[in-house]
Amino acid sequence: MGLADLGSLCAGAVTVPIYPTLLTDTIEYILGESEPVAIFVSTEEQAAKIHQIRDRLPSLRDVISFDRTGLPDIMTLDKLKQIGQNLLEANPPAPRDECVTMDKDSPCSIIYTSGTTGKPKGVVLSHWNFVSNVLNVRDQVPISSADRCLSFLPLSHVLERMGGLFTMLSVGAGIAYAEKMESVPQDIMDVHPTFMISVPRLYEKIYAKAITTASGAGFPKKNIFFWARDIAIQQAKMKVDGPEPGALFKFKYAVADKLVFSKLRAKLGGKIQMMISGGAPLNMKINQFFNGAGLNILEGYGLTETSPILTANTFENFRYGSVGKAIPATEIKIAEDGEIMARGPQIMLEYYKNEAATREVLDDDGWLATGDIGHLDADGFLFITDRKKDLIVTAGGKNIAPQPIENRYVTNKYVIQTVIIGDRRQFLSALIVPNFETLQDFAASKGISEMSPADLVRHPEVNALFDSILNEMNEDLPGFSQIRKFTLLEREFTLDDGELTPTMKIKRFAINAKYKKIIDTMYPAPLDGEDD
Repeated sequence: MGLADLGSLCAGAVTVPIYPTLLTDTIEYILGESEPVAIFVSTEEQAAKIHQIRDRLPSLRDVISFDRTGLPDIMTLDKLKQIGQNLLEANPPAPRDECVTMDKDSPCSIIYTSGTTGKPKGVVLSHWNFVSNVLNVRDQVPISSADRCLSFLPLSHVLERMGGLFTMLSVGAGIAYAEKMESVPQDIMDVHPTFMISVPRLYEKIYAKAITTASGAGFPKKNIFFWARDIAIQQAKMKVDGPEPGALFKFKYAVADKLVFSKLRAKLGGKIQMMISGGAPLNMKINQFFNGAGLNILEGYGLTETSPILTANTFENFRYGSVGKAIPATEIKIAEDGEIMARGPQIMLEYYKNEAATREVLDDDGWLATGDIGHLDADGFLFITDRKKDLIVTAGGKNIAPQPIENRYVTNKYVIQTVIIGDRRQFLSALIVPNFETLQDFAASKGISEMSPADLVRHPEVNALFDSILNEMNEDLPGFSQIRKFTLLEREFTLDDGELTPTMKIKRFAINAKYKKIIDTMYPAPLDGEDD
């Protein structure tokens, strides 16, 4: 798909990448608004989706499939290549004519947002939006032709497209594409990448797997791992904030490195120099663990509307818990209500065919309202609190940012996902998805015979375990930010069920609606005349 993207851009076309996992009705909405003349698809399944709605797309002339398909109205890639070869032989172009000359500020691509609260909006990005971001990111991150990147996020994700494709090509680095998300662990071992870009979910899963493996290894391996984890976190803190480690600590670190960290690095191909995290907040303890173990994660911040990078931690300027400082030519300020505002060459042109939405977020001076709440410290590091629209306002009038609280739970070996509930409610509650692999081990230790996830989440011993987890997580939180009740769910939130966006973000509105009956059981019934 990268070749289709680049070829289209060279021809002067505007490209519209679409997540392959989107449902047909969402795809139809995007295609109906963007009115493409041609569509490239990777698989027969994607071709079938387009075939289903093709009669309702009057602008569409051609559908080209990279995969062979029996559908009569789909062109194969081989046929397209043959058409191109015939044209080339009939009228060979001069080298200077092979790419159309474009105005740098003309539209390059329309990327549709994830649509966490409604229909997706088309973000119109110019050629200079992308190029300026590539050039400014290269100033911050040491990447060269010697690097090899493993790409596994979809190229419809603006971070992967700018960072994993355009930036890699601009420095001559190698790009290897994972066969699928499930094959990433094996692909890493085959490719031995030096550089990777991911959303936090991958790092959380690697961390959770390490915890699960260690917990099931028994004494002394379990104790060694958790001792080494603490050493890694201490090392990470000292590397950023000091002091210089003494001889005894250096000896402990060398032992931890040999017994634990070197094995973790080997499972990630053994050559990783740097990993990028973006798209959502990364738990600080997980970041410290990886960095302390010699696997450097640089966390940054941006939006689809900003091409995407606005700020980034670098090897020279790094602060845990932050998303770094503004990259070159970028300005960041905080509005009176705490919203992060940004201005720079990477800011979008507009929302496609949606002037009202554009005016809501982009003022006449070029400042973009990001929709995120945060603050800048005295040294210019940006800290994200939460999405503005995700803030919970309790019945008592308390404003609570759910993400930092939810982020606490991802380090617990028994938890996979947590969603906090509490808007217009008397107190906070939570929907929790357990890590059933570690939960089965816990059940076995309590003499509980093997159970299905549905039975496990209802077992008194399991619920008592999660009571203790909640008590631990609540310890240093003010009363109004503490979770008082919870419900364990028997399966993960998924994209296919409409609970996650294609970038793996929680769709809070959808989850609140879907689990309303379960949520209501955690709260007192409203009195007559009260809203529920």
